[in-house]
Amino acid sequence: MDLKVETEEMDTNQPPPIEVFSHSSTLHGISHIFTYERFCVKRCLWVVFFLSSLTFLLRVTRNDLYHAGELLALLNQRYEIRDVHLVEESVLESLKVKADFHNFKPRPFNMREFYDRTGHDISDMLLSCHFHGTECRAEDFNVVFTRYGKCYTFNAGGNGHSPLITTKGGMGNGLELMLDIQQDEYLPVWGETGETSFEAGVKVQIHSQDEPSFIDQLGFGVAPGFQTFVSCQEQRLIYLPPPWGDCKVTPMDSDFFDSYSVTACRIDCETRYLVDNCNCRMVHMPGDAPYCTPELYKECADPALDFLVERDNDFCMCETPCNMTRYNKELSFVKIPSKASAKYLAKKYNKSEQYIKENIMVLDIFFEALNYETIEQKKAYEVAGLLGDIGGQMGLFIGASILTILELFDYIYEVIKYKLCRCSDKKHKNNNNNNDQGTVLSLDDVKCHVTNFH
Repeated sequence: MDLKVETEEMDTNQPPPIEVFSHSSTLHGISHIFTYERFCVKRCLWVVFFLSSLTFLLRVTRNDLYHAGELLALLNQRYEIRDVHLVEESVLESLKVKADFHNFKPRPFNMREFYDRTGHDISDMLLSCHFHGTECRAEDFNVVFTRYGKCYTFNAGGNGHSPLITTKGGMGNGLELMLDIQQDEYLPVWGETGETSFEAGVKVQIHSQDEPSFIDQLGFGVAPGFQTFVSCQEQRLIYLPPPWGDCKVTPMDSDFFDSYSVTACRIDCETRYLVDNCNCRMVHMPGDAPYCTPELYKECADPALDFLVERDNDFCMCETPCNMTRYNKELSFVKIPSKASAKYLAKKYNKSEQYIKENIMVLDIFFEALNYETIEQKKAYEVAGLLGDIGGQMGLFIGASILTILELFDYIYEVIKYKLCRCSDKKHKNNNNNNDQGTVLSLDDVKCHVTNFH
């Protein structure tokens, strides 16, 4: 709407109306709040959007900004706001107040508490949840910390809860989620660090209850604005131990995990390496060592993990387990919302249609069928097969068998015995010629002469 102000009717000393100021202000979103339109619902929605853009900085306290501001690429090394020209005006004012550390006395800071407090809350993200046709709630998800921070696991088992099972395959018989990824609460990107993320969406990993999550390496991405169908099939892999294979036979020597897996071995190795070299551990690592401070994250922990990735075979030799389970996945997508459902969803969740398109996603995970595929490693050549092949080839070409081999050994024995006896006879004849006295024959000599006679 064009704004027309009659200059001749206005006092030159009187400030312009708030509607005029809002349209000329560089403060984003304020022009939609103060407008001549009387459509209150639209104005109220813009008030919500404007306030939600401050959500992240409302969660981050001055103490958080003092300790983790540089790690989060919000402040530079001098505790000043970096790249001010990239900061939105609505965020800059609040950030300036919190970045004023004059006469500020920092309090103790804990990275795990910071991740837990500022991470996304599943109760706010979860719009709908069903497992095998039964409604599930946010309480059915367990908090787990990964390299990405605060994540959630469904059907983790343990703590007296038996794992949930499904009795049918196909869509509608697995886990179906509708999530709000809350892009308004994403960390502002004003610079690049090793932890900077440019994408929007969630990462998902499907694994067994005995295996810890390793989502930064093994997860797959799910984007907003789509319904993602994940068809799974269970695979059971069986490998041979040495000397035929190289799988892990001995139990895992770890203070953190009971059952062996490549993921558990990797996390165990990374944790030990960081504790030995940095005297601390990251938030996602098990154990009782103190958590790394933001300074140690940047100066020691992150470079140490990058070094481990480059020299993986030298420090973290994680063998394949002799028995393991994995899940093959086939992904397909459809657009959401449709033109017909956009208005309904916007009204149902009290959001704008644009917000629904940018933040809502549906994830449907199910088994293709209730069966599993077994891949077993077998010995290429066993002793029985070797003897069978040798006997078959000998019988086919020369008519030989195992009895023929015994006959050959018997013949060789007779030849050797004859040679030895003949040498002994020559020795006795030489002794008879040198001595006139009679000789006494031993029992073996008699046997030898009897044999020669025959």
